[in-house]
Amino acid sequence: MAQGCGGGATPEAQQAAMAQQENAITRSLGKIKNKILVMSGKGGVGKSTVSVNLALALARKGHKVGLMDVDLHGPDVVRMLDLKGTVEPPEKPDDLVAPLQYSDNLKVVSLEYMMQNRDEAIIWRGPLKIQAIRQFVSDMDWGELDYLIIDAPPGTGDEPLSVAQTIPNLKAIVVTTPQKVALADVRKSINFCKMVNLNITGVVENMSGFVCPNCNEVVDIFKKGGGEEIAREFDLPFLGSIPMDPRVVTAGDEGTPYLSSEEESPATLAFSQIVTAVEKRNPPVAPPVTLNMANSGCGCKG
Repeated sequence: MAQGCGGGATPEAQQAAMAQQENAITRSLGKIKNKILVMSGKGGVGKSTVSVNLALALARKGHKVGLMDVDLHGPDVVRMLDLKGTVEPPEKPDDLVAPLQYSDNLKVVSLEYMMQNRDEAIIWRGPLKIQAIRQFVSDMDWGELDYLIIDAPPGTGDEPLSVAQTIPNLKAIVVTTPQKVALADVRKSINFCKMVNLNITGVVENMSGFVCPNCNEVVDIFKKGGGEEIAREFDLPFLGSIPMDPRVVTAGDEGTPYLSSEEESPATLAFSQIVTAVEKRNPPVAPPVTLNMANSGCGCKG
């Protein structure tokens, strides 16, 4: 992975390799009905928690789901799902690589499961990161999917920009916490989406209140309502608020995501409503077939 198209080949060979990869990306994306980037301008807001639980909840509702972790410097998805194993090379050089299979309905791709040492630091500049993300789409056997959920690192750097440029008809879910510092960074994420013509499915406010572990009541020990306020400011759908719950942290460390579980608590009930809102705004229907998609598998372009 991430060796670049063509390596030390001639410019003509590099162009041919890029064209071949573009066709592979088009073919792969043509089988995926909804592509959703989960992003935030600030770290530590629970973006990966939302991504993992959203993918898992949609899969448990019977949808075919892929979860792609493009947080290349801090990939957490594999650990949060307690997935074992490493990438297996295909039998033939031109075959696609199989993602990790979490369940019958959920496939997972992360750089971490391609590394022999998962604690090794990834020290890559932009071009390598861009190529790795393109290969996550072109070289992986995603198959037919209702949803591809993409977990991005915080900010508006190479990773979310590469995803936005690689995947047409992409939509975004913006995650924030109620505090003003987080909201200031989230404004940048929303403006980023506008600049790259990325439609926003809605805003999620995480860590909104605190679920008492004794009485299960929600206590507003921190601010709340900031996510809803910023959604109104930018005329965006507000998908819902998720209160803090100690069980979310424990379950994440143990690889058993809590928000998408069948337990009943203020946090799981709130998250269930968010999943329903995402599903309603992004129904699992076939994407429109563009001319490139229609021609991508035919050599004569007929």
